[in-house]
Amino acid sequence: MGWFSKQDDGFFLATVIPNGEGGARVERFLGVVHGGAIIGANIFRDLFSSVRDVVGGRAGGYERALAGARDAAVADMSAAAKELGADGIVGIDFDYEVLGEANGMMMVAVSGTAVKMA
Repeated sequence: MGWFSKQDDGFFLATVIPNGEGGARVERFLGVVHGGAIIGANIFRDLFSSVRDVVGGRAGGYERALAGARDAAVADMSAAAKELGADGIVGIDFDYEVLGEANGMMMVAVSGTAVKMA
C-alpha cells in the first residue's frame, strides 16, 4: 500500500503524513521506530565497479547490494512498528553512510513514526 512497498499486506508506509484524502488517516501516533543494515564491499564487486568507473555505466553489483540492505532496514523497522501494534509508518527517512577504515562498508538506516491508521 505504501509508495515503495513490494507487497500489499495492509501495512502502510509513507514519507509524508496522510491528511485523510483517499481514505488514509492517522488515528494515533505510537512512537519512533528504526531499522538498519550494513553491507560490506567485496573484491569482485570493487573490481567490476572500478571498470565501470573507466568505461561508464551503472555498478549493478553495488546497486543490488544497496537495494538488499535498504529492504532489510525497512523490514527491521516494520517489525519494530508491528511490535508496537502499528499498522503503518509515516515520515520515513533514509540515511546512508560509508563506514570502515578503507570505506569498505555502507550503512543504511531508516526511521519513521509508527502509527495506527483510522
